[in-house]
Amino acid sequence: MTHKDKYELVSELARRRGFFWPSFEIYGGVGGYISYGPLGILLKERIIEKFRRFYLSGINAIEVDSPIIMPGKVFEASGHVEHFREPMMECSKCGRKFRLDHLLRDAGMSDTEAEKLSLQEMVEEIEWRDIRCPECGGKLVNPTYFTTMFQTTIGPYSDAVGYGRPEAAQGVFVEFRRLYQVAREKLPFAGVQIGRAMRNEISPRQGPIRLREFTIIDMEFFFDPEEPSCPLLPEVEDEVLRLIPAELKLKGVYEPVDATVREALDRGYILMEWQAYFMARAKQFLELLGVPAEKQRFIEKLEWERAHYSAQGYDQEVYLDRWGWVEVSGHNYRTDYDLSRHMKYSGEDLQVFKEFKEPIITERKVVRTRIPKIKEDFGGEAEEVLKLIASLTPTEAEKELREKGYIELANGRYRLTDQHIHVQTIQEKKTGKRFVPHVIEPSFGVDRLFYVTLEYAYRTKDGRIVLSLPRDLAPIEVAVFPLVSRDGLPEKAREVYKMLVEEGFRAEYDEVGSIGRRYARADEVGIPIAITIDYQSLEDDTATLRDRDTWSQARNAIERLPQLLHEYFRYKIDFEDLGEPVKAT
Repeated sequence: MTHKDKYELVSELARRRGFFWPSFEIYGGVGGYISYGPLGILLKERIIEKFRRFYLSGINAIEVDSPIIMPGKVFEASGHVEHFREPMMECSKCGRKFRLDHLLRDAGMSDTEAEKLSLQEMVEEIEWRDIRCPECGGKLVNPTYFTTMFQTTIGPYSDAVGYGRPEAAQGVFVEFRRLYQVAREKLPFAGVQIGRAMRNEISPRQGPIRLREFTIIDMEFFFDPEEPSCPLLPEVEDEVLRLIPAELKLKGVYEPVDATVREALDRGYILMEWQAYFMARAKQFLELLGVPAEKQRFIEKLEWERAHYSAQGYDQEVYLDRWGWVEVSGHNYRTDYDLSRHMKYSGEDLQVFKEFKEPIITERKVVRTRIPKIKEDFGGEAEEVLKLIASLTPTEAEKELREKGYIELANGRYRLTDQHIHVQTIQEKKTGKRFVPHVIEPSFGVDRLFYVTLEYAYRTKDGRIVLSLPRDLAPIEVAVFPLVSRDGLPEKAREVYKMLVEEGFRAEYDEVGSIGRRYARADEVGIPIAITIDYQSLEDDTATLRDRDTWSQARNAIERLPQLLHEYFRYKIDFEDLGEPVKAT
């Protein structure tokens, strides 16, 4: 019997129970696309909502929803047109195309080594290692760079080039002025976009892990670079992060060091307090999705690995059964790169005004002209003289007037004295200054979070599949079963089901098959609580509650169930608090 890894087991369950499956199956499928079924949609929505509740709380976060297709100028400004490309070769036999860095990685080369190579150096490695087409064994030819953005035209005009956004971040940056107004023109604040993005991947082969169309969470946290401290840091400064900083990677060391957030900052592993804060929150968020701390790590990008906009970058990685360490979020210090570039390309001012606590009085020298005297002495050439005066620096003009008593312009053609110009010291009162905010960016791949959640929830108990999803993520919260399909039990069970639905629970009613089979089906799709209506329910209006993970059972009054379940799904109580324990049936 062939051993099935976790990915294959999860994928089988996902297809059978309606979480996800390959798209366009009736046409043979297309790599890099998946379709979400009814349970997958609900789980994905719950992960996003949990992110909003947990990750965006307390940081003045505001969301925007911008178009997926954006003008080419946006991505020229952002640098994507220039930098968003991957090395590729094609098979001379079957014609399929493959990313060279992925082929080299599969052959044992580290990502760090591959990222450092030029296209020609990659080709030399391919030839030296005799790497051939993974599909048919053919020889690889025609090395080139492939732009991985989907290109289109906006409207009927071929010169109106647009691109499908490869990230959601630019939709935040181009709308910065509006968002800054909504944020009451106060820093810091986070502009967040959760939505679809597209990357024309060359050879996606990893199911939900590498898609051509995916959902991304991009958060751009805008702050004053002169005030980089994070007031929320005490909340996480003792959180231990498993880090592989650049200094270790350069030595070929991939064993993480454990450091608290405070230690990571003090040692210089992480440069910015806000970045450290968001990395700690990302670790906590993955734990809430079911990923233990020892299965997470943060690995720093070396200079040649970083995105073109990044001054420092860490990838948060999770260990998966088939693929090993896989990135689930990226954390980059983008400085003022994006806003400055959009200012340059659009011609619009995206600076913000910072008011000083106390006005600053400054002095500066200016050159003053006596225009009537200049016109009198230079006549028709006065305009030319005034232009030349405008090019003088006050310090030089003052020095020459003091030392020589005159200033010569145009190689001595014009001689000016204090009858024509003088240098004056003026005072200026500054109440503030304008500057371009800096940005810390946490970015999460929702589809990867979705798959990671499923893999870490998947387990077996006594030969049966149990999907132990965190209770607040379960697509269906409660199942209601009559013990048997007769004697008034279905009618009573439907009353309970209707009550729970009206109370806002996502519930399921099932009376098909034995009670054991129904429990097994509920366990397999991750329903945390199963409520069984039996003959005693008809006598005293109570019901049996069954816990998905332990198979323990408890009994309580039906009228108490809504309040108890609301508290249970908000983690205010545990299963032991739902009623009196009973012997399993």
